[in-house]
Amino acid sequence: MYGWTGVILRVDLSSGAITREPTNMRDAKLFIGARGLAAKLLTDEISPRTDALSPGNKLIFAPGPLSGTFAPSMGRYDVVTKSPLTGAIAASNSGGTFGPELKFAGYDMLVIEGRAKHPSFLWINNEEVEIREAGELWGNMVPETTEMVRALTDEDARVACIGPAGEKLSLVANIMNDMHRAAGRSGVGAVMGSKNLKAIAVVGTRPIKVANPKAFEKFVKIARQKISENPVGGTGLRVYGTNVLVNILNQVGAFPTRNFKDGYFPSADKIGGESLTSNHLLRPKGCFACTISCGRVTKVVNPKYAGKGEGPEYETAWGFGADCGIDNLDAINKANYLCNELGLDTISIASTIACAMDMYTDEVISIEDTGGLEIRFGDAETMVELVRLTGLRKGFGNQLAEGSYRLAEKYGHPEYSMSVKKQEMPAYDPRGVQGIGLQYATSNRGGCHVRGYTISPEVLGTPFKMDQHATEGKADVVITFQNLGAALDSTGACLFTTFGIGADELAALLSAVTGVHYSPADFMKAGDRIWNLERQWNLKVGMTSADDSLPTRMLKDPIPTGPSRGKVNHLHEMLPEYYKLRGWDAEGIPTEEKLKELALA
Repeated sequence: MYGWTGVILRVDLSSGAITREPTNMRDAKLFIGARGLAAKLLTDEISPRTDALSPGNKLIFAPGPLSGTFAPSMGRYDVVTKSPLTGAIAASNSGGTFGPELKFAGYDMLVIEGRAKHPSFLWINNEEVEIREAGELWGNMVPETTEMVRALTDEDARVACIGPAGEKLSLVANIMNDMHRAAGRSGVGAVMGSKNLKAIAVVGTRPIKVANPKAFEKFVKIARQKISENPVGGTGLRVYGTNVLVNILNQVGAFPTRNFKDGYFPSADKIGGESLTSNHLLRPKGCFACTISCGRVTKVVNPKYAGKGEGPEYETAWGFGADCGIDNLDAINKANYLCNELGLDTISIASTIACAMDMYTDEVISIEDTGGLEIRFGDAETMVELVRLTGLRKGFGNQLAEGSYRLAEKYGHPEYSMSVKKQEMPAYDPRGVQGIGLQYATSNRGGCHVRGYTISPEVLGTPFKMDQHATEGKADVVITFQNLGAALDSTGACLFTTFGIGADELAALLSAVTGVHYSPADFMKAGDRIWNLERQWNLKVGMTSADDSLPTRMLKDPIPTGPSRGKVNHLHEMLPEYYKLRGWDAEGIPTEEKLKELALA
């Protein structure tokens, strides 16, 4: 067995049963691993109507066949489950070292089933697997939990855990690993909390077998060189981190501001990567086998917001910054540290706070509704406090913990939620960048940029340049990036490797590792297959083409200032072509011919 370990580990928390079974190799070849293979298992085994927070939901941790190899930046894994935030399929991708360690322990997937009677944690030491009581761990923050679990198991253990947000079933809770890395979006932390599972600790010592070592070494060298020569993958991300995008997006008028009321933030330079590097950066940091090192180890000395940790990433700086009308980088850092400690998704909670600020400004909610807090744009101190309250589900934070859609809907104004399929949109205004709007609308997990990062061609000009305001050709490029992303996620590769390499190199690496020949076309077809599998399941959940939309503000309210002034998103021009090119009917349903083509019929 090469690349894949050939083993799936199942843990039934209800019965305490721990079993192993062989990986379905036909499925592995078709769906690759990680996101794709885990989605196949989930959709085969649970009903779309399953309550996401019930024992019937499953929580799958899955590295890919390239995870843990020395190919550049191949240290990712996915958490796949049914999302309690959206009701759709969730596939949350994370880096660090946890995914490779699970692979070294000998597993293609870890499938968590049922619900423990008492707070528990899982200890995996190669083939030795135990469910242990976690009473003393419950209630602790992520860093303390991580250290306590290591003390109880092995000081070298890699730990994935939830913080108080996951325990309290916040719909915007993450699963955190290596303290600062996040399997974020979609509320996967709440699913882990619903199972009374506080943490998973792993130690693995088994090697990953490579089918063709000489070919693999050759393609690794090629990939490393191409990434290092790319100005984004080789220089920009290492020097300034992902936060380098703040000024870039602001300069093109697509930097969402004050809950997407605008697309331009005049003081953006105060919260960008350049300012972070000058004032807070201690050192860059990478994940397993990373050649990019986009991570930031930072420190704030201001006593009011003092702290140390990793981040903030671009999305985080934007969310707690421009989206909340704040240019205080000390406060943004503090909010980010709190999210990592509490186990909160920075995009969703920041956007939910911005939504609350917008509603408060327009008197949709009052000071009585907020428990005495004045929630105004630009108030950094209150923003930080709201993050803490949300993670602990205290006061008004109990409402924020449900996400922006449910918050706004509760007060009769869901239009204030800047979300798609109930998941908050990230840091690119779809009025200023047309293709990313189509991507948001059609994403299988709701508002998301990493499912098809069209910002690369539309703004960064890589691997080619497109007019950000044009709609022509955007449907085709969105599909290409979505398929590429689905296949890439399934290998265990980092998205940022695409700032240098693409389907050609990824297919060559995958072929060399597994011994299964993947042409670039095969690789892209696997991505198409995974995308359509997820789409099928979401349709069975009850989603329709009506869910492939954007907030009304994006479609009708022009950006009022900045370089993209006067622009709205023209989704209606792009969506019919997207459906047609996808091989779907006019209602967004995959045709029988398409399903047969992808072996999904």
